[in-house]
Amino acid sequence: MNALALYARYVAASLRAQAQYPASTLMLTAGHCAATAIEILAVYALFARFGPVGGWSFGEAALFYALVNIMFSVADLLTRGFEVFGTEFVRTGAFDRLLLRPRAAALQLAGHEVRLSRLGRLLQGSLVLILSTRLVPIAWDVSTIVTAIWAVAGGVALFAGILVLQATLAFWTVESLEVANVISYGGVQAAQYPLNIYAAWFRRLLTFAVPLACVAYYPVLAVLKRPDPLGAPDWLLPLTPAAGFIFLALAFLAWRAGMARYASSGS
Repeated sequence: MNALALYARYVAASLRAQAQYPASTLMLTAGHCAATAIEILAVYALFARFGPVGGWSFGEAALFYALVNIMFSVADLLTRGFEVFGTEFVRTGAFDRLLLRPRAAALQLAGHEVRLSRLGRLLQGSLVLILSTRLVPIAWDVSTIVTAIWAVAGGVALFAGILVLQATLAFWTVESLEVANVISYGGVQAAQYPLNIYAAWFRRLLTFAVPLACVAYYPVLAVLKRPDPLGAPDWLLPLTPAAGFIFLALAFLAWRAGMARYASSGS
């Protein structure tokens, strides 16, 4: 069985387990959707009180919000095992069992648990995307649709890479979760707003260290067919989501380094 087929079986087993309790799954999904909806209400309150921020309207900011939350929800849906790696695998010694199996540990962690409740954020982000297209005139031609899908793919890769790095930190300390949350959940919050409203040092951080701007800000400019206020050339804007895949590749290199130093958990 190849890796893709095995991963599909992992996903199917996880979905069957959650299907045993459909009411609980639906309530968790609805609760997650409602909890994340508060965030877009906060964005609306900001624009309703102060008007356009940095030259951007609420509809344009809603497009940033929608795409970033769709990216993160898909990555969170597919990489749950990495998110809980330190507490549920390293600390308890369960990771040793994964290493005994004749499959890559990363593949087993990716298929550890596909939580349907995470669809709540995906649904909410999709609804905000529909709302933003009503508020902002967007010409959804072939190039625009391809750019949006490419941006989401790059964003999923980026957030998956962040979660892989979070898991990698657990090889040195299992108490690294809150540090990683600054990048993952904090990154979601930062990428929900246009890049040009931030200070120069923070813009550089979001572009070159953790390239959230490459998967959110620049592709949205291409979708809106709007020039970059910071001066990036128009031809570069649709290409920037590739940074998400580069970040994911580097994260797996760090993961391999962590695996090389792992010496079992002990008791």
